[in-house]
Amino acid sequence: MKNKFIELTLGSYIISHGYNAKDKEMMEPISSDNFSKKIIPVSRIKSVSEKYILTDYVDGRWIYWEYEEDYEAIKKLLL
Repeated sequence: MKNKFIELTLGSYIISHGYNAKDKEMMEPISSDNFSKKIIPVSRIKSVSEKYILTDYVDGRWIYWEYEEDYEAIKKLLL
């Protein structure tokens, strides 16, 4: 791991509140009209796809963030 933090341009996101009694993930989508820069600890990043960065959040929740950067650029920063 190169850095302890990474700066990303993030937009809309989905909060995962865990699972209900029927084992269905409880999701809360949050829309944003624009992207903004955020600094995130690399240790909170759980995975990166071509559309989302999955990070952990408080109380066992996860957040799926939409991001503006290129997937390959983020991959290079993290590896």
